[in-house]
Amino acid sequence: MSRADASGRRRAREAALQMLYQCEVGRASPHEAIATYWPAHDPDHALDPPLRDFANTLVRGAIARVTEIDALLTAHAQNWRVERMAAIDRLVLRLAVFELLAEPGTPAKVVINEAIELVRSYTGDEAVGFVNGILDAVRKNLGRDGDTAGAKRERPRDTEKGKA
Repeated sequence: MSRADASGRRRAREAALQMLYQCEVGRASPHEAIATYWPAHDPDHALDPPLRDFANTLVRGAIARVTEIDALLTAHAQNWRVERMAAIDRLVLRLAVFELLAEPGTPAKVVINEAIELVRSYTGDEAVGFVNGILDAVRKNLGRDGDTAGAKRERPRDTEKGKA
């Protein structure tokens, strides 16, 4: 994936977070949030259609699977009820867990790092450890490797004499 692709996916995740916020706080349906978001925030279509589709899929999927996602969050958020989490933290967690569930081609490490960057941007460094800890526990529960999507990376072998 090129740097431009990664940057576009980051912008798409940010757009998805904003649409999820519109659904949660503004009580908009996913359809309404998607229909109103793009004309207001990207009228010149700076984000390519496949990236818009990615963002829209994240929104629809996170909302459609919220019960399953919240059950995973509840299982791994020690001493925290999902409904008591800060709204942005909760939405970033839902977004990332949906991506861990539905996007096996995206490395778990990337999903978690992107979630951390969203939290850092929107709520500050205080929530980074909280979000990272929960997502790492969910990742392990789902059997997702931290480096690649579902496959362990082999360690390079040293072929010099005496080293193995």
